[in-house]
Amino acid sequence: MEISGLISAIVIGIVIGVLGRLALPGRQHTGVLLTIGVGVLAALVGTAIAAGLGVAETSGVDWIELAIQIALAAGGVAAVERLKGR
Repeated sequence: MEISGLISAIVIGIVIGVLGRLALPGRQHTGVLLTIGVGVLAALVGTAIAAGLGVAETSGVDWIELAIQIALAAGGVAAVERLKGR
């Protein structure tokens, strides 16, 4: 992964973290920075999964990759919320 890919993954990860948080019902008690961190991690892992499935590079918007990233972010935020609640 090149530096430009890493920077774009961080920027996309911020958006993905927020979308993952919005995808969960109810109020979350996780901080914004932790949510962004989960989003960045979900963006990086989602890109790797999409590349493994062969859907990372398409013409136009990569909807499948984006859906994978949002699902991972929602799962990550839910996991952090559950772990933090204990």
